[in-house]
Amino acid sequence: MSGVSIIALGGGLAILGGIFELLRRGRIREKYALLWAATGVVVAVLAIWPGLINLIAKPLHIVDPPNLLLFAACAVLLLVVVQLSCEISRLEDKTRVLAEEVALLRQSVDR
Repeated sequence: MSGVSIIALGGGLAILGGIFELLRRGRIREKYALLWAATGVVVAVLAIWPGLINLIAKPLHIVDPPNLLLFAACAVLLLVVVQLSCEISRLEDKTRVLAEEVALLRQSVDR
């Protein structure tokens, strides 16, 4: 195993350990942790088996396998952004409804 593979494996395991610690402390919810845990597993697998990226890139006709890694990283970040945007939209709707309910309750108390 090369030095880069050892560093990548350490990084993947650190991601997994960090995510599980955040889950244990209740600092992150399961639906968000799943994507990050999957990322940690993929990094660890690619560190253990570095030729896997070449095996995946070749049938996809990707000339430079690191480009596949860059594309995959961008896709993961895009998924995270979309997921968080959906969550923000849902929370904005809930906040608006709660504000309306508080205003109605305040109005009824003032009467």
